[in-house]
Amino acid sequence: MDKHERLGNALRGLPVDRPPVWFMRQAGRYMSEYRELRSKVSFLDLCHNPELACQVTLQPIERFEPDAAIVFSDILPVLSAIGRDFTMEKGVGPRVPEPVRTEADVRSLVRPDVSDALPWVPETLRLFRAARPDTPILGFAGAPWTLFCYLVEGQGSKNWLEPKRMLMNAPHLAEHVLGLLADVVGDYLQSQIDAGAAGVQMFDTWAGALSREDYERFALPAAIRAFERVSGAPRIFYSKDLSSILPIAKQTGADVMGIDWRTDMAEARALLGDMPVQGNLDPVALYGPPADIQAKVRRIIRAAGPTGHVFNLGHGVLPTTPVEGVDAMMEAVKSWSWSEPPAS
Repeated sequence: MDKHERLGNALRGLPVDRPPVWFMRQAGRYMSEYRELRSKVSFLDLCHNPELACQVTLQPIERFEPDAAIVFSDILPVLSAIGRDFTMEKGVGPRVPEPVRTEADVRSLVRPDVSDALPWVPETLRLFRAARPDTPILGFAGAPWTLFCYLVEGQGSKNWLEPKRMLMNAPHLAEHVLGLLADVVGDYLQSQIDAGAAGVQMFDTWAGALSREDYERFALPAAIRAFERVSGAPRIFYSKDLSSILPIAKQTGADVMGIDWRTDMAEARALLGDMPVQGNLDPVALYGPPADIQAKVRRIIRAAGPTGHVFNLGHGVLPTTPVEGVDAMMEAVKSWSWSEPPAS
């Protein structure tokens, strides 16, 4: 079974010889090849240069040969597309110098044509497919609520006070902005499928910041609206705090549910039924002894079952992750066979 068939079958709930494997933040600082390139180019310049972004996307493929690539980019360029530039500050992370908090701020936002405003990721996808036609590549975007958090707060936060304050005090403004983000995210994901992505993932990283009631009122309709604009390839939904919204997450319209490491795989399977899943090894597990890593991998594969499972981490690989830990994880997944599963 080649990579395309294995990934395609798993994403659609069809039989596979073993679960396909890729992992979030697959290209990044844990790799010396990335650090060398990054020392010469800023993060945003790297994202906006399709040739360099393709080079970075290829690095983990050449090193580990996972079953899929994920395009190298970031979730925040959508904010620039609607009229709010952002920066990446060392030790701080993303900052939006002009956050959106008033009605005048909301009126200043624009509805872009994503083909003009966000052209580099589709081009990176095309370059990768030409370089590695044997390996499927996934696209991605941030979910409307998670993008809304950065847009309104202006930077990362532990409690996301400003976005939640807008939900409480100006819900009409919040719903307008979330709707705008949903349309742009949906079109952006579709542009990636049109460029050859084998699937797309929507990251609602900060879903857990909301109560289930508020998520259902504000964030869920925006996620549904975004996915309604996407067709032609499987749609994956991921939240870092999935357990808080798992009972309603299927309503997003996703075809595949990304399971974070805090959520028990067997319990998620029981709740989601036949819906394909992805995940969910704790990224910190990769710091452990190889035998322990591989035992954890096998337990997850058993819990997920023989159909509809893409093996992944439960969140992104951490910057200081030892490459040996990734090697151990990859070996455990690739050596699995559903025709002759290991005894333990």
